[in-house]
Amino acid sequence: MSVSSDSAVDEFEHASEELVEPLSRDKIFHILQTQRRRDALRFLKDTDGPVEMRDLAEQVAAWENDTTVQALTSDERQRVYIALYQSHLPKLESEGVIRYNKSRGIVERGPLADQFDPYLDTAEETDYEIEPETDDSDDQAVPWLTYYRRVTAVGVLLVMAAWAGIPPIASIPDLIWGGLLVTTFTVLSLAQILTDDR
Repeated sequence: MSVSSDSAVDEFEHASEELVEPLSRDKIFHILQTQRRRDALRFLKDTDGPVEMRDLAEQVAAWENDTTVQALTSDERQRVYIALYQSHLPKLESEGVIRYNKSRGIVERGPLADQFDPYLDTAEETDYEIEPETDDSDDQAVPWLTYYRRVTAVGVLLVMAAWAGIPPIASIPDLIWGGLLVTTFTVLSLAQILTDDR
């Protein structure tokens, strides 16, 4: 539903027009890598003027759950609303793709939104996923959870082999296995912290 009040439109008006640098293709693809951002941009593309963030979130949730806005559950609405509010819309605003008044809950296409239109048309026709999305972090490049699971699985296997007395694993003292596992998890955690800080 479009926001039609003059004050809402004035909120997004700039006193002077700025020249905006176009985004690189890599940056565009990075922004479009999550389905929720693509859906949000598609909704804004098909709507004239500013819209209420609640309406945008409901439509994105309906598309995501393959249902109608009226049939959405409270959990389905809330999950998408929170992700858009905390992560996706601020990201799009920081790149100049949308204008987002967080306090008033108003969203509008920004100066760079036109650059995304050709890719949104393609996404609608082919319905493809560029990269799987996670609710926790849409920019997570390294699959840390997978690494932790693998180290845990290896640790469990080693402990079981040592407990069962399987040579040569059983001949190595438990203290050494414990130290190796703790060291591995420490190094993995430090690598994640350093990577995330970048």
